[in-house]
Amino acid sequence: MRVLLNGERRDLAPDATVREAVTATGASSEGRGVAVALDGEVVPRRLWDEISLEEDQRVEVVRAVQGG
Repeated sequence: MRVLLNGERRDLAPDATVREAVTATGASSEGRGVAVALDGEVVPRRLWDEISLEEDQRVEVVRAVQGG
């Protein structure tokens, strides 16, 4: 299945979840310091394993970083 992950077309497994999209970006799957939006809507971390992605969905994974 293809999704738009952080602005790039990516192939994921047909039954991929939000958590699998997070790990595909290299972010920690435990979710510390990570936020996810699916088609512009924030997805609570507790739902990452429950929500399966669909073809052509937009997934944005944002990681917090320290610095200034």
